Amino acid sequence: METRVRFAPSPTGALHIGGGHTALFNWLWARRTGGKFVLRIEDTDRERSTQEYEETIMSGMRWLGLDWDEGPDLGGPYGPYRQSSRLDLYWENAEKLAAEGHAYKDGNAVIFKVLPNVELSFDDVVYGRIETKSDGLRDRESGDLKDIVLLKGDGMPTYNYAVVVDDHFMKITHVIRGEDHISNTPKQLLIYKALGWEPPLFAHLPMILGKDKKKLSKRHGATSVYEFRDMGYMPDSVFNFLANLGWSAGEDKEIFDREEAAELFELSRVTRKPAVFDPDKLNFINQEHLKRLDPTTRLGLIKPFWKEAGLPVEEYDDAYLAEALTLMGGRGQTAKELAAFSDYYVSFEPVKERWKPEGVSPVGVTEELRPKLKDFFSVLLAEPHWAAEALETRARAWVEEKGVKMKDYAMTLRYALTGMKVSPGIFEVATLLGRDEVKRRLEFYDLV
Repeated sequence: METRVRFAPSPTGALHIGGGHTALFNWLWARRTGGKFVLRIEDTDRERSTQEYEETIMSGMRWLGLDWDEGPDLGGPYGPYRQSSRLDLYWENAEKLAAEGHAYKDGNAVIFKVLPNVELSFDDVVYGRIETKSDGLRDRESGDLKDIVLLKGDGMPTYNYAVVVDDHFMKITHVIRGEDHISNTPKQLLIYKALGWEPPLFAHLPMILGKDKKKLSKRHGATSVYEFRDMGYMPDSVFNFLANLGWSAGEDKEIFDREEAAELFELSRVTRKPAVFDPDKLNFINQEHLKRLDPTTRLGLIKPFWKEAGLPVEEYDDAYLAEALTLMGGRGQTAKELAAFSDYYVSFEPVKERWKPEGVSPVGVTEELRPKLKDFFSVLLAEPHWAAEALETRARAWVEEKGVKMKDYAMTLRYALTGMKVSPGIFEVATLLGRDEVKRRLEFYDLV
């Protein structure tokens, strides 16, 4: 039988991390088994559901690289793929349940009768055998069995009813969803049983917690997929990070791409233990993916953040900018951070703002030291072969002759060119900036 899985978001907000995680695991299982990944929109909350949120969710999935085989935009053999367009199907099956004595009408609503002592056990792919009875659905205060609303007074189906009808008619073979849905499964099994349908296999994913071991929420930082995009994270990195939450590609395989993940993924290896959303781990993964990019792709990621900072990117050719980022050698954990760390290649203005040698600074320029610095930089600028190795050789010869420490002079050069305490090798930076630009910056600080 062909594997068929689905992701069924409600269009009442952006794609959040929990939803992205669920969608990703469904996508992985479909791709691993050569099956179908279905996108279904659960838009029965008429007050909160919007077309705008639906588009936002789909855009977030596309950004993560989670393409679907059937859905509201693509169509498919088991559509329509929006619940609001499937009302006739819900009514037809609710009427059937009522006619057979499994449900009753209360005004315009249709309600399922819960009988006592019905066995509702199921084998969860992740959590194993789960055994329960319908008696577990009793009201805590009164002790009475709680019947299940199928259709509300406004004619719209409830979640637990619509999901059964949709999964059956869309031929879903595996329901992969968050652990918080385990409590819904017994209610859904009652409806499957009454309708005479075979339920799908269930696989409930572990909860995602913050580093404080509490349920992930806005207090832990960014929660929507797009927030991570805007912060400079790459889709490949967020995909990689989310795949690691509750599943492992192997002891020595923490960094991987989509194809590798799909090839290695096994539902049976998903853990029951809650997964911890660790921003430091995401930063590490993103940095590793940034390092692996070819220069042109990396530049494409960084350019928007330079522009956002108001830097004159258009004044430089792509070859120079790409080389500058390659020279950064893996610095910066996000595209936004790498853009900030490398701004001095695109403009001298940020350097002026960061380093004021006459003020309180890690490297001050005293009037006593200035003549020596001027001599040092004049010698460097006179080097006929403007290349890092030649500049460093010339600098070392000068400091040895003068009996001074190289770090004091090299650090002043670093601040004058970058405004930063840390950068790539300062002679490599000087080489790339070019003799004229280095001279211009040193002249600004009256160092030549």
